[in-house]
Amino acid sequence: MRKEVVVAAVTTAAVVVALAVLLRQSKRRSERRWRHVQRILRKFARDCATPVPKLWNVANDFVADMQAGLSSSESNLSMLASYVSSLPTGDEKGLYYGVNLRGDSFLILRARLGGKNEPIYDLHREEIYFPSSVMAGTSKEIFDYVALHLANFVTSHTGSTGNDRQATQRKLGFTVSYPVDEFSSSSGTAIKWKTSSAEDTVELVGKGLVDDINQALEKHGVDLRVFALVDDTIGDLAGGRYYSTDSVAAVSLGMGTNAAYVEPAQSVTKWQGQSPKSGEIVIINMQWGSFRSSHLPVTEFDSSLDAESSNPCSRIFEKLVSGMYLGEIVRRVLLKMAQEAALFGDTVPPKLTTPYTLRSPDMAAMHQDTSEDHGVVDEKLKEVFEITNSTPAVREVVAEVCDIVAERGARLAGAGIVGIIKKLDRSANKKSVITVEGGLYEHYRLFRNYLHSSAWEMLGNELSDNLIIQHSHGGSGTGALFLAASQTENAAS
Repeated sequence: MRKEVVVAAVTTAAVVVALAVLLRQSKRRSERRWRHVQRILRKFARDCATPVPKLWNVANDFVADMQAGLSSSESNLSMLASYVSSLPTGDEKGLYYGVNLRGDSFLILRARLGGKNEPIYDLHREEIYFPSSVMAGTSKEIFDYVALHLANFVTSHTGSTGNDRQATQRKLGFTVSYPVDEFSSSSGTAIKWKTSSAEDTVELVGKGLVDDINQALEKHGVDLRVFALVDDTIGDLAGGRYYSTDSVAAVSLGMGTNAAYVEPAQSVTKWQGQSPKSGEIVIINMQWGSFRSSHLPVTEFDSSLDAESSNPCSRIFEKLVSGMYLGEIVRRVLLKMAQEAALFGDTVPPKLTTPYTLRSPDMAAMHQDTSEDHGVVDEKLKEVFEITNSTPAVREVVAEVCDIVAERGARLAGAGIVGIIKKLDRSANKKSVITVEGGLYEHYRLFRNYLHSSAWEMLGNELSDNLIIQHSHGGSGTGALFLAASQTENAAS
């Protein structure tokens, strides 16, 4: 009996020792994994760092590319001359209509301007999505669909005043959310723009695009005419100019990104047409998403994203800055942590392996989560990736990855803005207003704060007061209305 007790005691002790060994091994394994997570996080933060000297290198490269693009095609920046004949003065009055073509949808807008810098008022907008059959058709079919719905929109909003029909004559602004050289848009080109999918494009092919639009408007009895197809960033610049003559540039920060600014005509040596007069300006559509520089903080995650995209080695700046890609970069970092360090457990969550599942609004929600134990991060991980076992420490890591990606993108956008101001030689003694439009800037508070602080850090206390960065007036698409007003006033003079 005593012998059996001794054997049992020894067995129990052995089990206890074995369990202790397993617990220690498990603890050490967890500690090794966590240390690896931290190594990945620290390296990613170092690779994404944007200290002020690096930002100035980026800004200076912007200036060099802008100068090269104005004189030739030997530049990463397209620097498209918009050939918009005028910008608003702030004195425009009347009722105006606009269309913002977005790819898989379009906005129709109607509003009044009161002149003397009075705010836009009586604003109506309607978003309409194209059927797949129309998207697969020709440019004429697309414009015919737009004109049909514009005719219905105008009819439904008339009657508030008996002067609507007279007021709307020849007052239609038409902006597009994709690259357009307005000089070639009347002679015929093939042009593309992004849809809401990161990998899809829709091609709009047609000859005499402006003529096609106007023919469609006439066909449907719409008493409006389009003067030019204009990038929506130029529309944002027109809106900024209505409120301030110091408005010199506009930046779009949404799913994509672009910038447009006012350049003295004499600086555009690749100008096509009659030689510009002294004092004239040209509105330049930079297409700054195509910017690239050896000073851009590109990481292994950015390189793999670019290589696997539909346009590798293209639009590098956009892939670092725009809302279409920020969430995808975060996903790739989290995937590496899950695969190499079991961030979310021994099994990699299947949905974490699917590209472009994390959208920038969800990323912003996680980044800006101030709740106890990062409850919003927990909700988004469940909603987006079906991850149900995250700990507060893991959620903190997720929030830090979001912070690193957002800070880098915002500070690079700030460097681009400073580059524009430097190119125009306005940083030292001239006030410059920059109008920014897009959901990334409007709704992502921390991104917006990082952008502002980067510009202020670069310029310093003495010069930063000369730079004013502000959200666009009236919201998305309203630039078309301000362009309509400026072009109508110009045509009537």
